[in-house]
Amino acid sequence: MKLKNALPISAILLVGLMSSCEKNMENKSFDQLSNSETKTTFQPQQVVHLGVAGDFVILSKAGITDVYMSAITGDVGSSPITGAAILVTCDEVVGTIYSVDAAGPLPCTVTNATRLTTAVGDMQTAYTDAAGRSNPDFLNLGAGNIGGKTLTPGLYKWSTDLLLPTDVIISGNSTDVWIFQVAGTINMSSAVRITLTGGALAKNIFWVAAGAVTLGTTSHFEGNILGQTGINMQIGATINGRMLAQTAVTLQMNTVTQPE
Repeated sequence: MKLKNALPISAILLVGLMSSCEKNMENKSFDQLSNSETKTTFQPQQVVHLGVAGDFVILSKAGITDVYMSAITGDVGSSPITGAAILVTCDEVVGTIYSVDAAGPLPCTVTNATRLTTAVGDMQTAYTDAAGRSNPDFLNLGAGNIGGKTLTPGLYKWSTDLLLPTDVIISGNSTDVWIFQVAGTINMSSAVRITLTGGALAKNIFWVAAGAVTLGTTSHFEGNILGQTGINMQIGATINGRMLAQTAVTLQMNTVTQPE
Protein backbone atom coordinates (compact mmCIF):
# COMPACT_ATOMS: atom_id res chain seq x y z
CA MET A 1 0.00 0.00 0.00
CA LYS A 2 2.74 2.44 0.86
CA LEU A 3 4.57 1.73 -2.43
CA LYS A 4 1.40 2.22 -4.49
CA ASN A 5 0.76 5.61 -2.84
CA ALA A 6 4.35 6.75 -3.33
CA LEU A 7 4.35 6.26 -7.11
CA PRO A 8 1.62 8.84 -7.93
CA ILE A 9 3.20 11.34 -5.56
CA SER A 10 6.60 10.91 -7.26
CA ALA A 11 5.00 11.39 -10.66
CA ILE A 12 3.32 14.61 -9.54
CA LEU A 13 6.61 15.95 -8.15
CA LEU A 14 8.42 15.08 -11.41
CA VAL A 15 5.80 16.86 -13.55
CA GLY A 16 6.01 19.94 -11.31
CA LEU A 17 9.79 20.02 -11.51
CA MET A 18 9.73 19.75 -15.33
CA SER A 19 7.14 22.53 -15.57
CA SER A 20 9.26 24.79 -13.36
CA CYS A 21 12.36 24.15 -15.48
CA GLU A 22 10.48 24.89 -18.70
CA LYS A 23 9.20 28.17 -17.26
CA ASN A 24 12.72 29.19 -16.16
CA MET A 25 14.06 28.41 -19.64
CA GLU A 26 11.27 30.48 -21.22
CA ASN A 27 12.00 33.41 -18.90
CA LYS A 28 15.71 33.16 -19.65
CA SER A 29 15.08 33.15 -23.39
CA PHE A 30 12.80 36.18 -23.07
CA ASP A 31 15.43 38.04 -21.05
CA GLN A 32 18.11 37.25 -23.60
CA LEU A 33 15.87 38.44 -26.44
CA SER A 34 15.10 41.69 -24.62
CA ASN A 35 18.78 42.33 -23.96
CA SER A 36 19.68 41.64 -27.59
CA GLU A 37 17.60 44.64 -28.62
CA THR A 38 20.08 46.94 -26.92
CA LYS A 39 23.41 45.11 -26.65
CA THR A 40 24.98 42.01 -28.17
CA THR A 41 28.52 40.65 -28.06
CA PHE A 42 31.19 43.34 -28.32
CA GLN A 43 33.32 43.21 -31.48
CA PRO A 44 36.22 45.68 -31.88
CA GLN A 45 35.80 47.73 -35.06
CA GLN A 46 38.39 48.64 -37.65
CA VAL A 47 38.67 52.30 -38.62
CA VAL A 48 36.73 53.52 -41.64
CA HIS A 49 39.26 54.42 -44.32
CA LEU A 50 38.45 57.85 -45.73
CA GLY A 51 41.06 57.92 -48.48
CA VAL A 52 41.60 61.35 -50.02
CA ALA A 53 38.35 62.51 -48.37
CA GLY A 54 40.25 62.37 -45.07
CA ASP A 55 42.44 65.25 -46.26
CA PHE A 56 39.40 67.54 -46.03
CA VAL A 57 37.69 68.95 -42.97
CA ILE A 58 34.67 69.92 -45.09
CA LEU A 59 33.77 68.11 -48.30
CA SER A 60 30.44 68.27 -50.10
CA LYS A 61 28.85 67.56 -53.44
CA ALA A 62 26.37 70.44 -53.52
CA GLY A 63 28.22 73.44 -52.08
CA ILE A 64 28.93 75.13 -48.76
CA THR A 65 26.85 78.04 -47.48
CA ASP A 66 28.20 80.28 -44.75
CA VAL A 67 27.19 83.09 -42.44
CA TYR A 68 30.40 85.06 -41.83
CA MET A 69 32.59 84.60 -39.86
CA SER A 70 33.45 80.96 -39.36
CA ALA A 71 36.87 79.63 -38.34
CA ILE A 72 37.86 76.54 -40.35
CA THR A 73 41.10 74.62 -39.83
CA GLY A 74 41.72 72.17 -42.65
CA ASP A 75 41.06 71.86 -46.38
CA VAL A 76 37.65 72.59 -47.88
CA GLY A 77 36.16 71.45 -51.18
CA SER A 78 33.00 70.76 -53.16
CA SER A 79 32.40 68.70 -56.30
CA PRO A 80 30.86 68.28 -58.81
CA ILE A 81 29.09 71.61 -58.25
CA THR A 82 30.78 74.79 -59.44
CA GLY A 83 33.12 76.68 -57.14
CA ALA A 84 30.59 79.50 -57.10
CA ALA A 85 28.63 77.37 -54.60
CA ILE A 86 31.51 77.50 -52.07
CA LEU A 87 30.55 80.56 -50.05
CA VAL A 88 33.24 80.53 -47.39
CA THR A 89 35.86 83.27 -47.75
CA CYS A 90 39.62 82.92 -47.81
CA ASP A 91 40.12 84.60 -44.43
CA GLU A 92 37.89 81.98 -42.75
CA VAL A 93 40.03 79.02 -43.76
CA VAL A 94 43.43 77.93 -42.44
CA GLY A 95 44.04 75.46 -45.23
CA THR A 96 43.23 75.18 -48.93
CA ILE A 97 39.91 75.71 -50.67
CA TYR A 98 39.57 73.36 -53.63
CA SER A 99 37.18 73.96 -56.52
CA VAL A 100 36.39 72.16 -59.78
CA ASP A 101 36.67 75.47 -61.66
CA ALA A 102 37.96 79.02 -61.33
CA ALA A 103 34.70 80.26 -59.81
CA GLY A 104 35.70 79.47 -56.22
CA PRO A 105 36.54 82.06 -53.54
CA LEU A 106 39.33 84.42 -54.64
CA PRO A 107 42.24 84.76 -54.38
CA CYS A 108 42.92 81.54 -52.48
CA THR A 109 41.03 78.82 -54.37
CA VAL A 110 43.00 76.01 -55.97
CA THR A 111 41.35 74.48 -59.04
CA ASN A 112 41.80 70.72 -59.00
CA ALA A 113 38.82 68.80 -60.34
CA THR A 114 40.72 65.51 -60.41
CA ARG A 115 41.60 65.62 -56.72
CA LEU A 116 38.02 66.53 -55.81
CA THR A 117 36.55 63.73 -57.94
CA THR A 118 38.79 61.24 -56.14
CA ALA A 119 37.91 62.69 -52.72
CA VAL A 120 34.17 62.53 -53.38
CA GLY A 121 34.47 58.96 -54.62
CA ASP A 122 36.40 58.01 -51.47
CA MET A 123 33.76 59.77 -49.34
CA GLN A 124 31.01 57.66 -50.90
CA THR A 125 33.06 54.47 -50.50
CA ALA A 126 33.65 55.28 -46.83
CA TYR A 127 29.93 55.88 -46.31
CA THR A 128 29.08 52.54 -47.90
CA ASP A 129 31.65 50.75 -45.75
CA ALA A 130 30.55 52.35 -42.47
CA ALA A 131 26.83 52.03 -43.18
CA GLY A 132 27.25 48.41 -44.23
CA ARG A 133 29.04 47.13 -41.11
CA SER A 134 27.02 44.25 -39.65
CA ASN A 135 26.43 42.62 -36.25
CA PRO A 136 26.06 45.78 -34.13
CA ASP A 137 27.13 45.69 -30.51
CA PHE A 138 24.28 48.07 -29.61
CA LEU A 139 20.94 48.07 -31.41
CA ASN A 140 18.51 51.00 -30.99
CA LEU A 141 20.19 52.12 -27.77
CA GLY A 142 17.96 54.43 -25.76
CA ALA A 143 15.23 54.07 -28.39
CA GLY A 144 17.09 56.73 -30.38
CA ASN A 145 17.78 59.09 -27.46
CA ILE A 146 21.36 58.96 -26.15
CA GLY A 147 21.28 62.09 -23.99
CA GLY A 148 23.24 61.59 -20.76
CA LYS A 149 24.81 58.33 -21.86
CA THR A 150 28.45 57.22 -21.84
CA LEU A 151 29.28 55.46 -25.10
CA THR A 152 31.93 52.76 -25.08
CA PRO A 153 33.70 51.53 -28.25
CA GLY A 154 31.82 49.45 -30.79
CA LEU A 155 29.24 49.42 -33.57
CA TYR A 156 25.92 51.12 -32.83
CA LYS A 157 22.84 50.97 -35.03
CA TRP A 158 19.52 52.81 -34.95
CA SER A 159 16.56 52.20 -37.25
CA THR A 160 15.19 55.61 -36.22
CA ASP A 161 16.34 59.23 -35.90
CA LEU A 162 19.03 59.88 -33.28
CA LEU A 163 18.60 62.59 -30.63
CA LEU A 164 21.24 64.20 -28.41
CA PRO A 165 19.13 66.43 -26.12
CA THR A 166 21.70 66.47 -23.28
CA ASP A 167 25.46 65.98 -22.96
CA VAL A 168 27.08 62.73 -24.11
CA ILE A 169 30.42 61.16 -23.11
CA ILE A 170 32.45 58.96 -25.45
CA SER A 171 34.87 56.88 -23.39
CA GLY A 172 37.74 54.69 -24.58
CA ASN A 173 41.41 54.70 -25.47
CA SER A 174 43.34 56.11 -28.40
CA THR A 175 43.02 52.97 -30.53
CA ASP A 176 39.31 52.34 -29.94
CA VAL A 177 36.80 52.87 -32.75
CA TRP A 178 33.16 53.97 -32.64
CA ILE A 179 30.74 53.68 -35.57
CA PHE A 180 27.22 55.06 -35.21
CA GLN A 181 24.81 53.96 -37.97
CA VAL A 182 21.65 56.06 -38.11
CA ALA A 183 18.83 55.27 -40.54
CA GLY A 184 17.24 58.69 -40.04
CA THR A 185 18.46 62.13 -38.98
CA ILE A 186 20.88 63.17 -36.23
CA ASN A 187 19.74 66.13 -34.13
CA MET A 188 21.88 67.71 -31.41
CA SER A 189 20.16 70.25 -29.18
CA SER A 190 21.50 73.73 -28.44
CA ALA A 191 24.42 73.99 -25.97
CA VAL A 192 24.81 70.20 -25.77
CA ARG A 193 28.38 68.86 -25.72
CA ILE A 194 30.07 65.61 -26.62
CA THR A 195 33.09 65.02 -24.36
CA LEU A 196 35.88 62.51 -24.99
CA THR A 197 37.45 60.68 -22.04
CA GLY A 198 40.08 58.01 -21.46
CA GLY A 199 42.16 59.01 -24.47
CA ALA A 200 39.40 58.58 -27.08
CA LEU A 201 40.20 60.37 -30.35
CA ALA A 202 37.76 62.18 -32.62
CA LYS A 203 39.45 60.77 -35.73
CA ASN A 204 38.30 57.27 -34.69
CA ILE A 205 34.63 58.23 -34.29
CA PHE A 206 32.28 57.88 -37.28
CA TRP A 207 28.69 59.13 -37.38
CA VAL A 208 26.92 57.67 -40.43
CA ALA A 209 23.56 59.28 -41.18
CA ALA A 210 21.12 58.53 -43.98
CA GLY A 211 19.19 61.69 -43.09
CA ALA A 212 20.21 65.27 -42.39
CA VAL A 213 22.52 66.14 -39.49
CA THR A 214 21.83 69.25 -37.40
CA LEU A 215 24.14 70.59 -34.68
CA GLY A 216 22.26 73.04 -32.47
CA THR A 217 23.26 76.56 -31.48
CA THR A 218 26.56 76.68 -29.48
CA SER A 219 26.71 72.87 -29.30
CA HIS A 220 30.01 70.97 -29.55
CA PHE A 221 30.42 67.80 -31.61
CA GLU A 222 33.23 65.23 -31.82
CA GLY A 223 33.96 62.88 -34.70
CA ASN A 224 33.63 62.42 -38.44
CA ILE A 225 30.19 62.91 -39.95
CA LEU A 226 29.46 60.85 -43.07
CA GLY A 227 26.16 62.28 -44.28
CA GLN A 228 24.16 60.87 -47.15
CA THR A 229 22.34 64.20 -47.28
CA GLY A 230 23.12 67.59 -45.70
CA ILE A 231 24.96 68.76 -42.59
CA ASN A 232 23.75 71.94 -40.87
CA MET A 233 25.66 73.76 -38.14
CA GLN A 234 23.56 76.35 -36.35
CA ILE A 235 24.93 79.62 -34.94
CA GLY A 236 28.05 79.21 -32.83
CA ALA A 237 28.22 75.40 -33.00
CA THR A 238 31.69 73.82 -33.03
CA ILE A 239 33.07 70.51 -34.22
CA ASN A 240 36.33 68.64 -33.73
CA GLY A 241 35.98 66.34 -36.70
CA ARG A 242 35.12 66.22 -40.40
CA MET A 243 31.91 67.00 -42.25
CA LEU A 244 31.65 64.85 -45.37
CA ALA A 245 28.27 65.47 -46.98
CA GLN A 246 26.77 63.98 -50.12
CA THR A 247 24.66 67.14 -50.53
CA ALA A 248 25.45 70.52 -48.90
CA VAL A 249 27.08 71.83 -45.74
CA THR A 250 25.67 74.90 -43.97
CA LEU A 251 27.79 77.06 -41.65
CA GLN A 252 26.69 79.91 -39.37
CA MET A 253 29.62 81.50 -37.54
CA ASN A 254 31.06 78.13 -36.57
CA THR A 255 34.40 76.67 -35.56
CA VAL A 256 35.43 73.60 -37.55
CA THR A 257 38.68 71.81 -36.69
CA GLN A 258 40.14 68.80 -38.45
CA PRO A 259 41.04 66.12 -35.87
CA GLU A 260 44.63 65.00 -35.40
